Amino acid sequence: MGIPWEYFKDFDFTQLGFKCGLEVHYQLNTKKKLHCRCPAKMVDGEPDAATIRHMRPTLSELGEYDGTALMEFKTRKEVVYLLYDEVVCTYEMDDTPPFLINREALDIAIEIALMLNCHIVDEVHITRKQYLDGSIPTGFQRTAVVGINGYIPYKDRKIGVRHLTVEEDACREVSDVGHRITFKTDRLGIPLVEVITEPHMRTPWEVEEVAWMIGRTLRATGKVRRGIGSVRQDINVSIDGGTRVEIKGVPRIGLFAPLTAIEALRQKALLELREELLSRGFTAENMEFRVMDVGSEVSELICDALSKPIKSNMKFKMVEAKGWDDLLAFNVQPGKPFLHEISERVRVIACLDRLPNILSPSL
Repeated sequence: MGIPWEYFKDFDFTQLGFKCGLEVHYQLNTKKKLHCRCPAKMVDGEPDAATIRHMRPTLSELGEYDGTALMEFKTRKEVVYLLYDEVVCTYEMDDTPPFLINREALDIAIEIALMLNCHIVDEVHITRKQYLDGSIPTGFQRTAVVGINGYIPYKDRKIGVRHLTVEEDACREVSDVGHRITFKTDRLGIPLVEVITEPHMRTPWEVEEVAWMIGRTLRATGKVRRGIGSVRQDINVSIDGGTRVEIKGVPRIGLFAPLTAIEALRQKALLELREELLSRGFTAENMEFRVMDVGSEVSELICDALSKPIKSNMKFKMVEAKGWDDLLAFNVQPGKPFLHEISERVRVIACLDRLPNILSPSL
């Protein structure tokens, strides 16, 4: 991480109102996929075919668009799927209705739910979870709740398990360059369980300990897969006054404590920044930003970071934000100012391969 543990060890995260919940995904060791009869395995070599699609958001049953889906749509990506005859059929491409759910996968999910003290539902209903990042060709993931209201004994209390679901895995990403993203479809449809806890972890170190406990419980069944890509974990973090932030796809449990600690301190810094803005009389209504073309001025600068864009005749814009100059240098993460947050947002929306060249007199 590049950040010494001394930065965190004496900090009392409970005073921030630290709350954290986990979403742990484990692939199940079944012979077939979840909603078709293709073999559940990875393959190598050249694909037998490829197809291209574009994702578009749709209204939910509540008549609303999902914010994350809209963000993905703004990137306007072209999605390429590499197909393999051995492990893919017309179901994966949404050209065939789903088969009956894989009973082997369902039985394993029920076993795990009981080990986590969940109440097993009376009926299993297949529902849809919208995905517009391109990792699922249908634009949604089929998922089913198997157990609810469970718990994990931890120290002097219980960590709640909100629910356990069985669902189909997504594609494997091969590359993501500019406005074109490529996926392998061999992993698509492999059964997995998702364990979703309540936000009952009070410190970054508790998050790490509970994650180890969940992993050991699932591996004790002998019916989950091991190895790279078979386990993925998402972390939801918030503090008092902050907003729940999801850190997706954390590959190793050893990263849980530093990542959640940094995110909690980031939210603390952003709340302090908000208070400073309010003290200066800033509101969403009275903020003024002016965009100007500064191509001629920039062309005269001597700057290594700008030399290539200048030679490529790229456009240069300047955003005038009155009263913001010193605030852009406000550190919201160790070694990262608030301007870095803006740069990251621009990078995602513009589908850049690296951070954009954003300059400020205060940095």
